[in-house]
Parts: sequence; C-alpha cells; structure tokens
Amino acid sequence: MVIDSSPITAPESLTPSEQFARDGYAMARGMFDATEVEEIRALFTRMHAEGVPGQYEPRTVRDGVENPSDPLFQYPRVMMPHRFNDRAKHFMLHHKVRAQLKVFFGEDPVATQSMFYFKPPGARGQALHQDQFYLLVEPGTCIAAWTAIDDCDAENGGMMIVPKTKEAPVVCPDLANRNESYTSHFVPVPKGLKPQLVEMKAGDTLFFNGNIIHGSGPNRSKDRFRRAFICHYASGNLKRISGSYRPLVRMDGTEYEVEPQTSGGPCGEGWKGSLH
Repeated sequence: MVIDSSPITAPESLTPSEQFARDGYAMARGMFDATEVEEIRALFTRMHAEGVPGQYEPRTVRDGVENPSDPLFQYPRVMMPHRFNDRAKHFMLHHKVRAQLKVFFGEDPVATQSMFYFKPPGARGQALHQDQFYLLVEPGTCIAAWTAIDDCDAENGGMMIVPKTKEAPVVCPDLANRNESYTSHFVPVPKGLKPQLVEMKAGDTLFFNGNIIHGSGPNRSKDRFRRAFICHYASGNLKRISGSYRPLVRMDGTEYEVEPQTSGGPCGEGWKGSLH
C-alpha cells in the first residue's frame, strides 16, 4: 500500500464546517484542553489498572491461538465506557463536540458509540475500513469524533484517511494483513487515491463521515502510546442502526431506542453489523 507521507493540513481559508461540507472530514484543533486531556488519560489508565466491567475479549487470537504477549492483549481497547462511567459519558456528550456536530448534521446529533484505544508501543494498527459498514445508520451516515489523547504521527501509528472518499460506496471488505492489523477487514483504496497521514496533537479532534476510508499503521515507537478517545454519532432523525449500538444517547444524556437495522449491508443479509 502506497501512503502519501505529507500530512493533511486544513486550508487556512476554510472553517471546519466548510471543510467538512467539501471533504467529509475536518480537524478541530484543541477541541479538548490540556486539563480535559489529562483527565481522560487518567480515567482510562485507572480503568486499565482496576478492570473494566463487561470488557470485550481482546482481539489477539490468530489461527486459534491466544497470544498474551501481544501488546493489545495487555492493553485491550475499552468499548462503550459511557454505559458504565459517568465521566466517559460526559466527554462523549461534550458541549463543544455537540455544537460542532450540530453544524455538520444540520440538527442535533445522537451518540451511538464510545471507545478508548491505548495502542501501546509495538501494537498493530487497524486496516483501512469504513465506519458505516458497521453502524448501518439509516438514513444518512454516521460521523466519528476521533480525539487524540497523545500526539499522533507516523511513528506511533497515527490516523490515516483517504481523501476524496466522502461519498465512496460502502463496500464488503477484503481480508486484512493480520501481521499489521488487529482487525480482519480491509477496504481497498480506490484507483488513483492514496491514504494520507493526519498528524495530531493531544486534544485535537478529527471529524469524518462514515463513508471515509481510514485506518492506521502499527505503533513502531519504543516508548510512546497513541491513545485515542473515539465516539460515533448519527443525525437525530435516524430511523435504524445496527442492533449492537442500541440504546442510543441523546445529547442531553437520556437514552432512547430506534429500530434495529435489518439490512445486511454490502455483505448481504447474513451480515447484521457489530461493534468495531
């Protein structure tokens, strides 16, 4: 895979709202201040030390063999922390994130998912993929708010996106290289396009829609984590979503239900979508 090593930068002439409308992604520098970043970092460090309620099985099983030496076995991602931790829920519903999403969607959003990735030194990345493949939001698509909790660059496995894919069709993925990716799904890059690195400072938030092809490489640093707090949202007028994301959360913190998605998406009726 050929990667464009020149980092993506926001055009100075465009606001985040204008860039999102044009490109399907936008960077909000300093969305979370230094105090908030440190609180998020400390919150999940404590979760890791004390244990996480209902923690999902770490994705460190390949060829039927579990590998406790895998860095992601030692630091598994935290799924849906807003369901059991009030501070995680607070940051998912952060007023500045809400305000930005309202502009992108044209109405109030609803929160669908929260996650925290530690990505310690030596950890594999996540192959290129599309979020809407998993969430199956209808109508429209989801928007991710990907917040860096450490500075992110090529060495520690920073985010990559494929520009000009905001309206790319959501496709049934190929198999990923499991030596490089902890997930098995891989979406090929459309002809003529290249993944491009997104360099970020701790506290920056990258917003992008669910059709954008994105992913990350391994953390090749010796002593740097690449922690990230990641949430997904949908427009308040959604009708259906993959069942594992229910119940949803309004931005005032109350829960509500929508219909489970019955479409199998691009992989056919056998696929019902799942947390990713």
